[in-house]
Amino acid sequence: MQLETAASSPSDWNVRHDFLRGLGKDAPSMNKPPDEGQRTSGQKKGGVVRALGLGLITGAADDDCSAIGTYASAGARFGPDLLWTAPVTLPMMYVVVYLSSKLGQVSGRGLFKVISHFYPRWLLWSVLVGVLIGNTIEAAADLGAMSAAIVLFVPLPAPLVVIAVAVVIFALQVFGSYKLIRNVFRWLALALLAYVVSAVLAKPDAASVLRGTLLPKIEFSREYLSILVAIIGTTLSAYLYTWQSNQEVEEEIAKGRTSLEERKGATESELRRSRRDILIGMTFSNLIMYFIILSTGSTLYKAGQTQIETAALRPLAGDAASILFAAGVIGVGFLAVPIMTAGAAFDFAQAMGWKNSLHSKPRQAPKFYIVIGIITLVAVGLNFFGFNPMKALVWSGIVQGFSTPPLLLLILIMTNNRKIMGDKVNSTSTNILGGVTTLAIFAASAGLVASWFL
Repeated sequence: MQLETAASSPSDWNVRHDFLRGLGKDAPSMNKPPDEGQRTSGQKKGGVVRALGLGLITGAADDDCSAIGTYASAGARFGPDLLWTAPVTLPMMYVVVYLSSKLGQVSGRGLFKVISHFYPRWLLWSVLVGVLIGNTIEAAADLGAMSAAIVLFVPLPAPLVVIAVAVVIFALQVFGSYKLIRNVFRWLALALLAYVVSAVLAKPDAASVLRGTLLPKIEFSREYLSILVAIIGTTLSAYLYTWQSNQEVEEEIAKGRTSLEERKGATESELRRSRRDILIGMTFSNLIMYFIILSTGSTLYKAGQTQIETAALRPLAGDAASILFAAGVIGVGFLAVPIMTAGAAFDFAQAMGWKNSLHSKPRQAPKFYIVIGIITLVAVGLNFFGFNPMKALVWSGIVQGFSTPPLLLLILIMTNNRKIMGDKVNSTSTNILGGVTTLAIFAASAGLVASWFL
C-alpha cells in the first residue's frame, strides 16, 4: 500500500526559460510546450525556486488573516492547550490540497468545471453557493483585519483604508499578468515568518509548550468546540481546493497548453513533484499556525487577556512583537484576499461556462473580471456593518468549517472516478487519509451544533 505523499504543481516553463537566459545558457524554444517525454524527465530539479512554488503559495494563503485571527484567539483563550491541533491537521491539509492538485492536473479542468461536466446542476449549484458565501465572508473579514493593522502604522479612517486596499488588490488582478501575480504571492508568503520571530520574542515556557503539543486536550464546551471548528475550517478552507485546482490549469496554460486535450493527463513524475511541493507548502503553513498559537498563548493568555479586540498585541507582547504581528496580517492579507475573490470568480465562471483565466485580459474574459469586482465590492460593503474585525475572522472560520465537509467529500468521490481520473484514481492509503479527514471535519461541526443545545 503506497501512500501518495507530497504536492504542488509542475515547474513553470516561462520561469525556466527566463532563468536559463539569465545564466546565459541556451533556453528551450518557447514556440511550443515540452512534449510528454520532456514533461517526465526534462523538468527543473528541486531547490529554492521549487520550494517557492504553488505549494508554498497555497500554504501561505491558508494562513490568511482569518486563520491568523483564529489561531491568535485560540492561543489567547486556551494558551498552549491547542498547540496539538497543528501536527494533527498537517496530514489533513496535505491530503485535501493534493487531491485538488491532482484533480486539476489529470482532468485539465478547474474543480467547478469538473463538477459542471460530470455531475447534475443541482449538485453544482448547491456546492457553489456555499463556497461563494464562505469566500466572500472570509475576504471581507480579511480586508477588515488588514485595515485595522494598517491603521496602527498610518492613522487613517479604517473604512477609507478598506476601500484603498480593495482597489489596490483589484487593480493587481485586472492589470497585472499572471506571472506578476504569482511572483508577488511567492514573496508575500515570506511575511508569515514574522510570526516565528514574534513567538521567539514571547519567551514561551518549554514544559507547557511540550505538553500542549504532544498531549491533545479536548473540552466539550461551546467555546472550545467553536474555536476548534474555526481552526479546522480556516485550516481546510474551501477556497484552497478551488484555487489549487485552478492554478494547476493556469500553470499548464503558461506552458502553452491552451486546449483541454493538451492539459489532460499527468505523469507519475509530475504527481510526485506535486506531492513533494504541497507537503513543503502545507508544512510551512502548519508551522506558522503553531507559532501564532504559541505567540499569543505565551503573552495574552499568561496575562489573563483572553479576548483579542485588535491586531496589535502591544503592550503585553512588547512593541517588536506587536509590529511583527500586525505586519504579518497586512502582508498575508495582500496574498489571500485576491486568491479568495479570484477563486470565487473562477468557480462561478466555470459553473456558467464562461471564459476564465488570469492569463486573459479583461476584454477577453469580461464576465470573469466583473465577478471578481462584484465579490470584492460585496466584501468591502460587509465591513461597513460595524463588526469587530478580529471577532469576524473567527466567525468566518466557523462558516468555512460548515461549508468544507460536503465539498471535501465530493472531491474524494471525484478523484476516485475513473471517468475523470483514468488510471490516476486514489490509492487505498490516500482514500483512508481523505476519509478520516472528512469524518473529522464532520464530527467537529456536529459537536459544535450539539453544544448549542446543551
